[in-house]
Amino acid sequence: MLKVDNLSKTFGDFTAVESVSFEAKDGEITGILGPNGAGKTTTLRILYGLLKANTGHAFINDIDVAKSPLDARRSLGIFPDQFGMSERLTAREQIEYFAQMHGLTGKALDEALDRVISDLDMQDISDRKTEGFSQGQRMKVTLAQALVHRPQNLVLDEPTRGLDVMSTRLLREQLLKLKADGHCILFSSHVMQEVAALCDRVIVVAKGKVVAQGSPQELCELAGKEHLEDAFVAIIGTDEGVAA
Repeated sequence: MLKVDNLSKTFGDFTAVESVSFEAKDGEITGILGPNGAGKTTTLRILYGLLKANTGHAFINDIDVAKSPLDARRSLGIFPDQFGMSERLTAREQIEYFAQMHGLTGKALDEALDRVISDLDMQDISDRKTEGFSQGQRMKVTLAQALVHRPQNLVLDEPTRGLDVMSTRLLREQLLKLKADGHCILFSSHVMQEVAALCDRVIVVAKGKVVAQGSPQELCELAGKEHLEDAFVAIIGTDEGVAA
């Protein structure tokens, strides 16, 4: 389970996140939806410890991220908004580095690497250097890095950005499989169809605040609209622009 409680974050005079609270539950996919600059990425970065909140708390499995960051991160997998990786390493070496960061060694390390490479059907690229990898191949490596230590919780920041249709399809299948296995999944997205198809619950943010929460159907009913995109625009107001 992931939880943020009354989070606020400022950068100088700019308030990026203001009194944000929500929960993401095990066995569910929770989406964060909002326009550019709404505070989505800032909230996620506080949750996985890259930023410190000015006020409020972030919890991973009831562990306060600010007080016990290492303990909290053991049960968290992070899929960042950019597929940064060392192109001098093979896919396996790249994944191994992250596995070791989570304390895996020896036989447990080898088994974890073999398992995640098999689960993501990466055998054909696992021993190739990542230089020249397609976006889909980079996505697989990044996802493997996030999952190699078998975290209960997974946080993804716009995971399908730049992916082709087949890579997006693979990622969605993996997320649904993780959900079925009882994992907690939290992701931000700008693709309405993706949110509507995948999410059990949606957190709508605008100007750094949570303005609505509920299932896609509940948000449509709240706004009196048939489609999630129309509901989103009605909820945040047309002056906010389109989702991103």
